[in-house]
Amino acid sequence: MSLIMTKIWKLTEINKAYDIGFGEIKLRKYLEVLLNSTRDGMIAVDSKGIITLFNKEAERLIKIKAVTALGKHVEQIVPNTKLPYILETGEYQLNRQQTLIGVEIITNRIPVLDEHENIIGAVAVFRDITEIVNCATEITGLKEMKSMLTAIFNSTQDAITVVDQNGINIMINTAYTKLTGLTEADIIGKPATFDIAEGESIQLKVLDTKDIIKNVRLKVGPHKKEVIATAAPIIVDNELRGSVGVLKDLSEVKALTEKLKVAKKIIRKLEAKYTFDDIVARNSKMISAVEKAKKAATLPITVLLRGESGTGKEVFAHSIHTASNRKYNQFVRVNCAALSETLLESELFGYEEGAFTGAKKGGKKGLFEEAQGGTIFLDEIGDISANTQVKLLRVIQEKEIVRVGSVKPININVRIIAATNMDLEKAILEGRFREDLYYRLSVMPITIPALRHRKDEIYELSMNCIEKLNREYGRSVQDISYEAINLLKSHNWPGNVRELENVIGRAIINMKLQEQIILPKHIPHITQFENIKIAKNNENNDETLKLLMPEDGNIKSLSSITNKIEKQYIKKVLKHNNNNKTKTARDLDISIRSLYYKMEKYKIE
Repeated sequence: MSLIMTKIWKLTEINKAYDIGFGEIKLRKYLEVLLNSTRDGMIAVDSKGIITLFNKEAERLIKIKAVTALGKHVEQIVPNTKLPYILETGEYQLNRQQTLIGVEIITNRIPVLDEHENIIGAVAVFRDITEIVNCATEITGLKEMKSMLTAIFNSTQDAITVVDQNGINIMINTAYTKLTGLTEADIIGKPATFDIAEGESIQLKVLDTKDIIKNVRLKVGPHKKEVIATAAPIIVDNELRGSVGVLKDLSEVKALTEKLKVAKKIIRKLEAKYTFDDIVARNSKMISAVEKAKKAATLPITVLLRGESGTGKEVFAHSIHTASNRKYNQFVRVNCAALSETLLESELFGYEEGAFTGAKKGGKKGLFEEAQGGTIFLDEIGDISANTQVKLLRVIQEKEIVRVGSVKPININVRIIAATNMDLEKAILEGRFREDLYYRLSVMPITIPALRHRKDEIYELSMNCIEKLNREYGRSVQDISYEAINLLKSHNWPGNVRELENVIGRAIINMKLQEQIILPKHIPHITQFENIKIAKNNENNDETLKLLMPEDGNIKSLSSITNKIEKQYIKKVLKHNNNNKTKTARDLDISIRSLYYKMEKYKIE
C-alpha cells in the first residue's frame, strides 16, 4: 500500500510520469483506473482536510458515493477519522485496526509532503479484514472444540481406535493403550489388522460394507486381550472417510455379570418375586380374593391362604408381602410338608451349639430370625406336627422364639402368612390340628378359587403362561386360538393353574419355530386324566371295565383306551338328553363347538 501511495502523492513520481509522455488528462485517467482496481479503500485530503480522493473501495466500505464525499471535510464523511491528526502532527500510523461502520479494517495513515518536506495533505489506505477476523474466530473455536473432543476421547473408559478410508490407524485413546498395551508410536500409521491377535478386523469390514458391525469377539494386542468389538463408518458429506471402533474388555464384562448374578440371588432371597399385577382376576371369586389380600397387606395380621394345590397360594403370599410396609425386608418361604419334624423345628427356630449330634459350631439362626422385619410364608401348614404347632402358637402369641437347645427367648417381628390345601376344620375334629392355632392363623382367611370355577379367565391365564414361557424357552408365540381356548375350557383342571402352565408349555414345545398361535392340534391330550377318573368312579360298571381290560392279552395304548371311554360317555350323555346337543355340551362342561368336534372325531351320529 505504501508503494501505491508514494506513486500517487509524491510530486517527483507524478512529474516523472508527466515527463515520459503522459499528459495531465491521461495521467489522471491512469491514476483513476489504478486506484479503483485495488482492493484497498483510499481517501486523500489536502492540507485543510478537504477530501480530494475517494476511490470505489472507499465508497463500498463507507457507503457514501465519491461525488458526495469529494470537496467535503473528511470529518463530515468518515466517523472518527484520524487524518486531521496526521495533518497536524505529520506522524505515520501503520497497521492500525479499527471498526468502521460495522466493518473491521486495518489501515495505514501517512502525511503527503512536498519537495520541501511541508505537509500538503494526508492519505488513508484501508482494507476490510472482517472475513479474516471471522476466520480466525472460527479457527480458535475449532481449536477449542478439538481440545474438548480430545479430552472426552481420552477420558472415556471405552477403548477407541480410528482408521482412515484406507484402513490405516490415525487415532487411539488412552483407554485403548491401557487395554491392549499398544501405544500411539506402535499403532499410528499401521493397518487396521496390526493389533488383531485372533479374529478379523471389523473396521475393514465396515470400510467394505459401510454398515455398523456390533458385538464381535476378538483378541487384541501382544497379550491377546479378549474383547467385544463394535465398529461404525465415518461418513462426511456422503463420503466414507474412515471407521471408528470401540473395544470392551470381556474380562470386565464377565466380572460384572458375576456380580449381577450375585446381586440377583440376594434380591431373590430378600424380596418376593410377584406382585398383585401378576394375578389374573376377572372372575368375581378371584376379584374378591385379591381385594381381601390387598386389604390384608395393609394390616399387621396373620393371613391364612386356602385353596387346592396349584391355585397360586404362593403368588398371593408374595403379593401381600410386596404390597406391605415390609417389602424392603426379607421374604422367607418354608415348605412345612417337605421337612421332618426335627428338621423343621431346627430350621424354623434355629439351634444352639451342641443342641444335637451334628449341630453346627456356634449354632444357627432359624428362619424366623432370618425373616426379622419381613414375612415368613409357611406353606402346607396343615402338615406340621402337634409339637411344632405348640411352638408356632407361642411365636404368634408371644412374638418370640426359643432356639433348639436353649431356654433364652428371642424377640421377633415377623408377619406370618400360612397356606394349606387341607380341610383344617376336619383336621381339628380328628385331633390332627390345634383349634387355638387355627384361630390364631385364620385372622384373615382368603380362599383362592380352583381353576374349574374360573374358566372365564383361561384365556388371560394362558397368555400369562405364554409370556413367561416365551422368555424361558426363547420363543415368540403371540396368541392362542379361540378353538384351543374352548378345548382348554372343556377340561376340569384338577392341577389348577400349575397344570395349565404345564399344558401351555407342552403346547409351545409341540409348535414349529415359525408358528406363533397355539392351535388345538398343539395341545396334548389333557382329557385322558378326566377319562381315567370317570373309569375309576365307574369301576363296578361292566362296560367300563371291559373297555379298560386287555382283550386276549392284547394290551392297548392309553390313548386308544381313553378315546373309547370318552366316546362311550358322550354317547350315553347324548342318549340321556334325548340327543339335545346344547344340554349335553353344558352337562359335559364343554363348548358346543367342542362337542361337535368330538362327535365328528368319534363318528357319533
